[in-house]
Amino acid sequence: MTPRRGRPGRPRHIAYGGDAPPREQILHAAARLFVGRGFAATSTREIADAVGIRQASLYYHFANKDEILAELLERSVRPTVDKIDKIEQLVPPETHETALYLLALVDVRTLATAPNNIGVLSRLPDVTSSAAFEQFRNDRSELVDAYGRLGASIARATIVDLVGRRSLGEMLVQVVDTVINVRCAGEPAGPRMAEAVATTCLRMCGSDDQQIMAASSAATQLLEAFHDEPLH
Repeated sequence: MTPRRGRPGRPRHIAYGGDAPPREQILHAAARLFVGRGFAATSTREIADAVGIRQASLYYHFANKDEILAELLERSVRPTVDKIDKIEQLVPPETHETALYLLALVDVRTLATAPNNIGVLSRLPDVTSSAAFEQFRNDRSELVDAYGRLGASIARATIVDLVGRRSLGEMLVQVVDTVINVRCAGEPAGPRMAEAVATTCLRMCGSDDQQIMAASSAATQLLEAFHDEPLH
């Protein structure tokens, strides 16, 4: 018997599993496939099959595969970028070390808790060449600017003169991005990793042990103002 046609644009015959909303299940399935097989090698049909829905039902939530990718990329950077202003407002200007340490902690948490290690997507050639990558590039640039601004505020003049503020920001972002590599290796990216990354960021800027200890103590107390969930 042919099923009765539903209203246009409505998903039909959905067989979602789990308690997550359908849109979230699609994103999680896509993340797993994109990371494991590659973006170009994954079709929307395969994503729909992984969720247990018809392909037409997927299009009720996303217009195309690029739109899914764009949201996944955003989730690997936007949660941190959205907190930059709050970090700089919470931390007194005279304690830039605390602000940089806190930014690194927040950023590590973003990458450590991202499903299926989606931070790795931004490194894939078929992703960087996609139309969906443009917004991520802009978001990441904003993040680099924040790291460069805070880093230059505490770094020795010789460091800033040598590499420049923008390159310093890129270097600090690369330090935090080691969390992606750690997860790829199957290692936990927990609180100790976050502390190590944040400490390394300050070390790169020339901070001494006393400054790092003070920044660590203050930033750790402020961290819960940004995240309720623990690190994985």
